[in-house]
Amino acid sequence: MSLIATLARLEAVERGRAQPLATVRHRRVSERPLVFVPMTTAGEAGAPLGALVGTDPEEPRLLVVAQPRDRDLRSAFLAELADVVLPYLDGFGDEVEHVERKETDAETGKRVTVEVELCADAPQLIVPSRAGVEFVRLLGRSMRFRRTAEQDPDTPYPAPPRVPLLGRWLTHYGERARVPGSSLLLAATDLLNRHWATGQSSLEDQHLGALLAWIEADDGPDGGSGAEAALRAELGRDREGMLLCPPAGPATDPVFDNRRLAPAMERYDRARQLLATAEDGGSADERLGELHRAEREIRRLVADQMRPTWSAVWRTVELMRALPEGSRVEDRWTRDRWSFTAHRDRVRAGEPPQPRRDDAVTAAQKLAARETAQAQLEAQEALDDPLVLAGRRLAGEAFLSEVIDVEMAWSESKRPSPRPLVTVRTDDRPHLGERVKVFRSLEGRPQTAEFVRYEGEGTLVLRVMDRMGRAKDPAEGSVPAKGDRIAWTLFEHDQRGGPKLPDPEETPWTHGGPPRTDTAEIPDLVTPEDLL
Repeated sequence: MSLIATLARLEAVERGRAQPLATVRHRRVSERPLVFVPMTTAGEAGAPLGALVGTDPEEPRLLVVAQPRDRDLRSAFLAELADVVLPYLDGFGDEVEHVERKETDAETGKRVTVEVELCADAPQLIVPSRAGVEFVRLLGRSMRFRRTAEQDPDTPYPAPPRVPLLGRWLTHYGERARVPGSSLLLAATDLLNRHWATGQSSLEDQHLGALLAWIEADDGPDGGSGAEAALRAELGRDREGMLLCPPAGPATDPVFDNRRLAPAMERYDRARQLLATAEDGGSADERLGELHRAEREIRRLVADQMRPTWSAVWRTVELMRALPEGSRVEDRWTRDRWSFTAHRDRVRAGEPPQPRRDDAVTAAQKLAARETAQAQLEAQEALDDPLVLAGRRLAGEAFLSEVIDVEMAWSESKRPSPRPLVTVRTDDRPHLGERVKVFRSLEGRPQTAEFVRYEGEGTLVLRVMDRMGRAKDPAEGSVPAKGDRIAWTLFEHDQRGGPKLPDPEETPWTHGGPPRTDTAEIPDLVTPEDLL
């Protein structure tokens, strides 16, 4: 935690209201996101109980599993979820733009320019909390390997083709959520925690209702404190003992389970048993009516538990939209669009689903990509946001300066290049040493300078090293001018990639050797994580 974040938390405790950690929005919020509020059954990990899903805050689609232990009802829930989510995903797949990019030619090995499709926009999923993100990943894993009747006519529980297809998409979104800065799958709590600091612990910040209570608390003399509002959101109950702000993200309240849900499910099970033993005629019609009433009661109870969370997620979306978007958010969203487009192409090409476990090379590539994305995200957020940059300045990783003198100089070579010496004054205390490199943003690209010496208290001399053109004299605007106020960083703005990894076929034996191809059609062993 940075010093700025610590100070913001202390101020939140003193003022009784959440304090901003950013002046701009560092994540993309789509104009039409798909909000997904899941609810799972206690005692059976990952078993779906219900969900609210949709793009309209006033008209969510309610999905309920009246008896989560019933495999057929769970399968129907997954099929209905696919009916809602897949059309939303497909709506972004056909509107494309054609762009040029460099690719390696398979025959010659040379880099060539090719024209490819890039989806103009990408679908975005928003869930209440990190537990919702993990549930999306779990759903994807359990669905993408479901066998259909076309694949295996003898399978005992064939799934509709749309179910494994949705599993592949949810798996992709779950994997993409692990990439720092990605906005394809977002948790509402993570969005708020990135932009506001509360006076409670990080664990308590995962309760969406408590988090919003801190942010929306009145800081006037007559307003209640965020701590009091958060306590009511976490523990407040009505006269019947039900939580005023149910979690539904995706766990349920044990009191609700014991007092409301369990009796309703018992009535539903009893109605099903009586219907199964009823004879044709009026008795069967009466039993069928009892079953429908019991099912409607369960749907009402589950909807009442999820409605507050549904409203809280949409309030989060409104709060985020009120912040201006950071200038580099669009670049990260473009990478998300590339990711969505690439997976769309794999699905349309009929490629098999993602494996349960990555091979050694793929796992190393993913880890390296996430490390690079994390470094890029931290640098871009600091460049976009003065408040984030202030934290890096306090840590000695950046400094704000005013140019007080510029002396032209050139390198000592056969073809001298400009190396101007820039004297700056700063009140910050950066961690500088001999020939340490510093960077500034010049027309969106990093320009490098080298620390030369101290001229006195708070006065530094820097030597500009690049981005001044190829001529002997620097290009106009490429050298700082006297009086300019410039933010310099000790961290690079664009992170370099790591060492080149071998092809999967050349994986050394120390890492498992090349992936086997003779078991491609043999299904993986079933693990507890595959069962809902």
